[in-house]
Amino acid sequence: MPFRGVSVEDCRERFVRLAGEEGANVRGLCREFGVSPTTAYKWLGRAAASGAAGLRDRSRRPHRSPHETPVGMVQEVLSVRDAHEVWGGRKIHHYLRQRGLPEVPHPSTITDILHRHRRIDPAEADKRRHFVRFEAAAANELWQMDFKGHFAVGSGRCHPLGVLDDHSRYAVALGACADERRQSVQPWLTLAFRTCGLPRRMLMDNGPPWGKDGTHRHTRLTAWLMRLGIAPVHGRPYHPQTQGKCERFNGTLKRELLARRPFANLAEVQLGFDGWRQMYNHERPHQAIGDRPPASRYRVERPRPFPETLPALEYPAGLALRRVQEDGRIIYANRGVFLSQAFAREMVALRPGERDGVFDVLFASFVVARLDLTQPG
Repeated sequence: MPFRGVSVEDCRERFVRLAGEEGANVRGLCREFGVSPTTAYKWLGRAAASGAAGLRDRSRRPHRSPHETPVGMVQEVLSVRDAHEVWGGRKIHHYLRQRGLPEVPHPSTITDILHRHRRIDPAEADKRRHFVRFEAAAANELWQMDFKGHFAVGSGRCHPLGVLDDHSRYAVALGACADERRQSVQPWLTLAFRTCGLPRRMLMDNGPPWGKDGTHRHTRLTAWLMRLGIAPVHGRPYHPQTQGKCERFNGTLKRELLARRPFANLAEVQLGFDGWRQMYNHERPHQAIGDRPPASRYRVERPRPFPETLPALEYPAGLALRRVQEDGRIIYANRGVFLSQAFAREMVALRPGERDGVFDVLFASFVVARLDLTQPG
């Protein structure tokens, strides 16, 4: 347009007015205003039909879109989001597909729907990041175990205990414990072992009741696990990312359940845990395992059964045996070796190592210490 400082609508009105004058040359006006004849006659037609209002810019949005998400599906999406307020587009997409709904929108489309209906806080969305974790090759090969931060319940506190299968992310146990002592943990593990079989290994941090610190890692709970043929594995001190799956699980538990309702007592917490665990294992799509629920991946061909009576300690013939004293030590070749009070009154065996004078101390089938007689006592 040759007229600076004049609005587009003013230019259109001036063009229509000049074109309506007697003897006007429309083609000449097109050249003067720098528009095509097609555009010029479009303006003239709109002005004749609607006056000045017809010269305003119109929305370019189509009157209908053949690819627009049906209203019913939009309502399904919003209904799932309202029931699970921290689920994003990807998780909702796979959840709806699991329910057998036809023509479920793409995850990005569902995300757009959530944004459009103000179900997503942009600041929270920016916090989400992708990262890669290690993974056990099969179910029951490795379980992770951890306490989530405790919280007030009535006159006491709840210490949530979570136990996950590393391969499938299946929550084999979720208990509302009154404390973090062995007496509270062992019944939950017993229930999980009876239901799911024994894992090969269990990963845990270095705190009670499965460790004292980074140096003294054996407790009565880990001694019990070893008697069952389960290898206790401790994460590196001050590296919670070693148990990344438990950390992620605890965060999900907090966002989806604990942060959304109060609890009067531990029994009420456990009811909430039971319902949420069922949903988590069997319904909730898990992004890290291909957006399937953990139960779809938790398959154990030959579960190791839980023995109701602890098996006796048996060692290969020819090994020297020693009974652990009350203070957690054994005496061998006039040399005292501290093991742990967790093994008090139990029998251990000394197996010759690769070098003369070096012995591995065995409890059940696990090496719990090393005795080196070549070093000064």
